[in-house]
Amino acid sequence: MSDLRIGVIGYGLRGTLAKLAHRPGEGSRVVGVAELDPDLRAAAAAAFGAKPYEDWRHLIGEVDAALVLTPDGTHADIAGELLRAGVPAFVEKPLDISLERCDELLRTARESGTRLYVGHNMRHMPAVRLMRELIGQGAIGQVRTIWVRHFVGHGGDFYFKDWHADRTQVGGLLLQKAAHDLDVVHWLAGGYTTRVQAFGDLMVYGDLPRREPGTRKEGDWYAPAANWPPLAQRGLNPVVDVEDVSVMNMVLDNGVIAAYQQCHFTPDYWRNYTVIGDAGRLENFGDGPGGVVKVWNARRSGYRPEADAVHEIPAAEGGHGGADPKLLAEFFRFVRQGGRTDTSPVAARMAVAAGIRATESLRAGGTPLDVPPLDPDLTGWFEAGQVSAR
Repeated sequence: MSDLRIGVIGYGLRGTLAKLAHRPGEGSRVVGVAELDPDLRAAAAAAFGAKPYEDWRHLIGEVDAALVLTPDGTHADIAGELLRAGVPAFVEKPLDISLERCDELLRTARESGTRLYVGHNMRHMPAVRLMRELIGQGAIGQVRTIWVRHFVGHGGDFYFKDWHADRTQVGGLLLQKAAHDLDVVHWLAGGYTTRVQAFGDLMVYGDLPRREPGTRKEGDWYAPAANWPPLAQRGLNPVVDVEDVSVMNMVLDNGVIAAYQQCHFTPDYWRNYTVIGDAGRLENFGDGPGGVVKVWNARRSGYRPEADAVHEIPAAEGGHGGADPKLLAEFFRFVRQGGRTDTSPVAARMAVAAGIRATESLRAGGTPLDVPPLDPDLTGWFEAGQVSAR
């Protein structure tokens, strides 16, 4: 089997995916990297022996598929041009920050017949797959409600020192950061959000020292010991106008009610899922090696930390609990063979739609808002595996 020639567009924080994709002789090889930053462009060329480009369009005709790892608001436009040129595209989450551009991208994929894949890697995380397996086995009966708490302990470093802090670039962190979790809520519940309501605020990072416009992040921007407590943070992005704490309520099309909470100034970094059915409850503790999913489903009681069943989360190598290598393996298989995948452009669009509308609700003082559905005909085409163009 010859290697797929892979192009990488954007070599920032998610450049780790490019490194995983570069497996010469094992099925995939990074042959070109497009990056605006000259230092990153040179680093990528050296790392892979790949051709460096400032303009990503020069990759067209040189690659068999491309990874779009650029800032969120560029995803749909870049991927759309790739698809129209016949280049299968992997789009890092979220699909985009504009619902209109998301829908246009899905239409472009159908009209061009070129394969579109979305990098929702949490669908490949062992903890998430274990919870979904237990739900499918009926361990807690029918899912009725899901609660997610997201403690973003490194939020001040990861989300408030670069473009992630600027709502013109990300919309809001209920979209950018929560897109993975909203997709998992939908996957575990078996439905999509139809109505949202949210509250939030910029409580901690709004008044901290920022660096001058046009200047780079400091070399030691990620320093957990030095940057504690959160009010000790320095060198934030010149623009900081996204919320650092938020809560979101959802009603799904199958009646499930869900809640999501996100905080960017906690001392610890982890996420917790609680899924309650009509015959029990499950909850994850950790999402990697050493973590477990506990199930309470045998009887009623007062508080008891001892669960009725404890399932160990399988260990896996690679980023995000082993999800990133599996994500890329699925993409490469999809490029070669087509067919259905565990990730879904439709589901990615619905996560974006829920995140966008929740952000609008938050900034309107918590007004409940409806989430617009996707054209059912377009939904059906993607769920059939993108088998033909029309």
